[in-house]
Amino acid sequence: MKKILWLSILFLLVLGGASFAQESVIEKIQKQGVIRVGMSTFVPWAMKDKQGNLAGFEIDVAKKLARDMGVKIEFVPTAWSGIIPALLTGKFDVIIGGMGITPKRNLKVNFTIPYDYSGMSMVAHKARAKGFSSLADFNKKEVSIALRLGTTAEQAARKYMPNADLKLFENESQALQELNLGRVHAVVSSAPMPVFHALKYPDKLFIPIKENFTKEPIGFAIRKGDHDALNYLNNWILNMHAQGFLKEKKAYWFESKKWEDLVK
Repeated sequence: MKKILWLSILFLLVLGGASFAQESVIEKIQKQGVIRVGMSTFVPWAMKDKQGNLAGFEIDVAKKLARDMGVKIEFVPTAWSGIIPALLTGKFDVIIGGMGITPKRNLKVNFTIPYDYSGMSMVAHKARAKGFSSLADFNKKEVSIALRLGTTAEQAARKYMPNADLKLFENESQALQELNLGRVHAVVSSAPMPVFHALKYPDKLFIPIKENFTKEPIGFAIRKGDHDALNYLNNWILNMHAQGFLKEKKAYWFESKKWEDLVK
């Protein structure tokens, strides 16, 4: 009986020690003095400026987080289709990249509360999509739509336009090039990129559907099991909402064109 009791106590001590030894990514970041942020380029979320430096809404958000933590920041550009596996293997600490919170993704990672909301929009080719003004017009087998692989834009297109011919690309610039060359009818992507792209090429592109046809919450993604990190990041986002920082940055990057000279 005593042997069983001692074994039980030993088991609890080992279990408690293992739990205590688990270090939060927040502690790791503070010890190393740097936060590694996984991201991918989406205009105007994150993009390169004229000097080759990263700029955009997500970049400003991530830099502010690093400043408030008192650490340096290292951006880790990653192909979108592999960004969650890269997080899980420890290539960076957090994804701050306009990632929509979905049940499927949530099975693999933990999401913070939303720091923004986005939605799907569409930019179309005037000649190829002449007269198109609804999702039904694009939901035909003879209609081709370009998308970025592994994004919520792909999920939205499969849901709302299941009959269309979907052409998937590793990055958004390839999809937009196909549209500019008239090889596809449209590109589906997170707002406000389609509107900005249509304004850039008004002679051949247009916005067929004026309102976003989906709405999705956007959150930071971290590895599962780190409750301290989730608590810190959630409270940081609440503070940024309360201080107006997120509203201010969204107005600059999504509702104005003041930043265009930085990237042209």
